[in-house]
Amino acid sequence: MIPLLIYVAIFLVAYVIVHQLRRRIRRTDFTSLKTVTFGDESAVRPDRAASVISVVTIFLLWGAFTGSDWLPRWLHAPGPFEGVATFDYTAETPDGQRDTATVTVLVHPIDQEVAAPEVAPGEGWAKDDSATVGVWRSGLIRVDRNDELGRDEGAQVVAVDGQPIAPGDSVQTPFGRVGMSPKGTLNFEPKKGWQMEPIWLPPPEAVVARIVEIAREGFRGSTLWEHLGYSLMRVVLGFVCGALVGIPLGYAMGLSDWFRGWFDPIVEFMRPVPPLALIPLVIIWAGIGETGKIILLFLAALWIMAIAARAGVSGVKISKVHAAYSLGASKAQIMRHVIVPNSLPEIFTGARVAMGVCWGTVVAAELVAAEKGAGMMIMVASKFQNTDIVIMGIILIGVIGFGIDILMRYAERLLVPWKGKG
Repeated sequence: MIPLLIYVAIFLVAYVIVHQLRRRIRRTDFTSLKTVTFGDESAVRPDRAASVISVVTIFLLWGAFTGSDWLPRWLHAPGPFEGVATFDYTAETPDGQRDTATVTVLVHPIDQEVAAPEVAPGEGWAKDDSATVGVWRSGLIRVDRNDELGRDEGAQVVAVDGQPIAPGDSVQTPFGRVGMSPKGTLNFEPKKGWQMEPIWLPPPEAVVARIVEIAREGFRGSTLWEHLGYSLMRVVLGFVCGALVGIPLGYAMGLSDWFRGWFDPIVEFMRPVPPLALIPLVIIWAGIGETGKIILLFLAALWIMAIAARAGVSGVKISKVHAAYSLGASKAQIMRHVIVPNSLPEIFTGARVAMGVCWGTVVAAELVAAEKGAGMMIMVASKFQNTDIVIMGIILIGVIGFGIDILMRYAERLLVPWKGKG
């Protein structure tokens, strides 16, 4: 929640600052000359400054909340406590005798093995203790194990740092929380701070290092490029098959009452069904080989492309059709020169959505008996809690998907230059 609040605060502050600066600079582009821009899609363009600030903000938050070495220390969020922690405990015997001792805890990095610090036992029947606990971890400390009067003699811990404690309670100390189990054993949990543990979110340099390592050495017998190539091949094949079937189906539904009535219930029924729900059925029908994966991606793209083509046909202005008929055009000519050109913008929009859904489904498609693929890397790494590989796979899938989307936008500008021009 804290990173989200910081992100929202940065968004608002950046918006105010950038717009205040731009008010002092007179704009002379075409959009600035328009008197009405709200609701005009042609007047909305990506703000490059906002894009740069957004990406930089995400990177800074990622580095700040993971203690990245790529950022200066003053940008780091408060990290977990590491070092020597101490707290006092007070034990009481059944006859009312009390004594206080000190517990010294060495809080160390979790990837290191250390010995408990040596401490003098001190005076009194309650003896000083020492223990070790890893950062982001907690540990039980049997403080009475070296006391002259311990649990076996009926002595119980009744206070920590002078604050009363009972089984099930806890006390906050300057170094962390000290709780008591139902049996009376103390449990020390050092302060965790705001930073994320690497097992949940590794720093960016760890992810980059993992990308370099896998690019050089491969992963489970295949190179990184082979994994990405197999995922891309499956997505492209599934998308192309879905488009080849879905676009003609959408045209037929948009032009024929019979096709619309016949296939509309099927399309509208399957449209909200997530592709992941079809995995068991696809495995039963097509097995666990490549065919099943392609079929799953085909079904992910099919309904989206059919609906996009149907919407494209339905969105053709009837005045254009009447004008073509008045000029003596046949149905084939109307289809070629009116319906297809005017429906292409909707089809390209649907294609971008379908490609995104296919990329989101490929991880699940490669979950079943896949030997290569980015999704396979993610699923295998998640089983061994290799979060850096999981994030690496997510980033690579996102980058490739974004690149494909840019190519499709470029193709749309070349093939459909009339989009948004009436």
